[in-house]
Amino acid sequence: MPDNNMHTNTALFYIFSAVLLFASFRVITARSPVYAALYLVLAFFSAACVWILLRAEFLAISLVLVYVGAVMVLFLFVVMMLDINIDTMREGFWKHFPVAMLVGVAIALEMALVLIPGFNLSTAPLPDAAALKLGNTKLLGIEVYTKYLYPLQIAAVLLLVAIIAAIALTLRKRKDTKYLNPAEQLKARKADRLRIVKMKPTIELPAAPPAAPGGDKA
Repeated sequence: MPDNNMHTNTALFYIFSAVLLFASFRVITARSPVYAALYLVLAFFSAACVWILLRAEFLAISLVLVYVGAVMVLFLFVVMMLDINIDTMREGFWKHFPVAMLVGVAIALEMALVLIPGFNLSTAPLPDAAALKLGNTKLLGIEVYTKYLYPLQIAAVLLLVAIIAAIALTLRKRKDTKYLNPAEQLKARKADRLRIVKMKPTIELPAAPPAAPGGDKA
């Protein structure tokens, strides 16, 4: 029975990994930014499934709630608000694709050289009984906010810069929108907005027109 369960988990791991790779590739090759955002959601869900198979339930739930539930929705709204001309952005895409692929492969190899030695479970220290009683979530919080506190703060600053950049892009001046300068509105005086005109309390009726000569004829 354990062997069958292990084979099932291995098969699911390869399936979710294949979906993750396909969705990640479609994120950078999709013509529409909305489709790219949806493929990125699929990639996040596939990565969450891989985390669940690795018994990291907290990371999987955090990935779904934070990135899919908040960051992706915000990203989709920003993409729709920017009104980007996709045809102009895609000009020269395939011209620069070989160089971009070369850079991507170099980055992947560097990450593999750095991360693969960390997956050697034979040399990993075994947690003691007290650590096992705390649970994965509490142990993760202790590691993040003690050992990795400075990288966490750097990531927070980067996210803040990204938020400011997104707001700055959406607040750019556009020709098809009406914009009022608040400083000019504050400079307005009462005399510029309201003019008081004095009028007589009674209005004289106009004089009757003179009668036609010869009187009225029946």
